[in-house]
Amino acid sequence: MTLRCAVLDDFQSVATTAADWSPLAGRVDVASFPEHFATEDETAEALASFDVVVTLRERVPFPATLLDRLPRLRLLVASGMRNSVIDYAAAARNGVTVCGTASAGTPPVELTWALLLGLARNIVPEATALRTGGPWQSTVGADLHGRRLGLLGLGRIGSRVAAVGLAFGMDVVAWSPNLTAERAGEVGTRLAASKEELLATSDFVSVHLALGDRSRGLIGAPELALMGPDAYLVNTSRAAIVDQDALLAALHAGTIAGAAVDVFDTEPLPADHPMRTAPRLLATPHLGYVSRANYAAYYGDAVEDIEAYLAGSPVRLLGA
Repeated sequence: MTLRCAVLDDFQSVATTAADWSPLAGRVDVASFPEHFATEDETAEALASFDVVVTLRERVPFPATLLDRLPRLRLLVASGMRNSVIDYAAAARNGVTVCGTASAGTPPVELTWALLLGLARNIVPEATALRTGGPWQSTVGADLHGRRLGLLGLGRIGSRVAAVGLAFGMDVVAWSPNLTAERAGEVGTRLAASKEELLATSDFVSVHLALGDRSRGLIGAPELALMGPDAYLVNTSRAAIVDQDALLAALHAGTIAGAAVDVFDTEPLPADHPMRTAPRLLATPHLGYVSRANYAAYYGDAVEDIEAYLAGSPVRLLGA
């Protein structure tokens, strides 16, 4: 019997061309969905006839209530090797195998610096003014050389962001709950005495923590108040690490110089979401993982996951 595979959130309609799906020919029919399903009911209805689902990042939750409504589902492939919105116990109870894929750390690093530089040098307003007959040079950019970059998190991505900051001649400091001075020194940075000290003394703060109980809401109104009116915040990690209402309030009040964000509490971002019109904000539609190489890794591994499952030897198991 030919299985049916759904690829979710294929916004650019490239999933079936980003990798070679031919090994599944004759065994699996693949259908991609470029539109996002906004509700659980929509998701359940659309996926009711599929045996395999490939889901992109953590945009579509798979709680027990949804998994219970997908009796045909046997394999769920999630891009990356960490997914916080899948109920693994419910998947196991429903006989659903969950697998992950490789995920490159370089694309989010590169986007972090694109956002930080765009924010510091006011690239979007200056480029817009140039193209629309606006003023010639209406802003004064912030310098990077000699300024302090504070990193919340110094893991696989944070350490690479640190290396670029050092290349720019920045003073790089880092903090996370388990970070040691030895680890910070290994990548040429210094351990901040505390989260508060990092926020109060950094000209640029960039978030690179995994979302968990300890990091959720880590940056709220009191923390943003420590940063001051000349400091910038960059978040390419997870929206829930930064209190979104507090960030909006700080941007409107001008208590921080600006922010650049690539992640949001709801994705895709609703048309009337206040983040779309907030001042002092450079925002992108979760582009951190969107690159040719990363898509090739995601979908190439998805094909391998499906092949291995069909062979009776699943690989890259999640939640096991």
